Amino acid sequence: MEEKNTNNNFSSFSEIFKNRKTVKPPAYPWQDLALKIITELEIPNFKRSSVFKICKELPAHVVKRAANDTKELCPGGNKWQYFFKIIDNEKKKK
Repeated sequence: MEEKNTNNNFSSFSEIFKNRKTVKPPAYPWQDLALKIITELEIPNFKRSSVFKICKELPAHVVKRAANDTKELCPGGNKWQYFFKIIDNEKKKK
């Protein structure tokens, strides 16, 4: 039997297929937008589901504008709180 090298040199094609990793893309565009906002605004874990809900219910351009306004108007501190205030104002306009 052949030994596996530790520096990812595979001895056969079957080993390559066994060791490959598949990354699933988000199923919907709004999920990708939510993940982007969570990363950019450093949304805490307990508020992430709220971001997904917002991205699902509101048009993408509204959510993107709120995220951009947040980045522009609140450069430090708790950006995520400011983002939710802007979104709340957008919901009240409807």
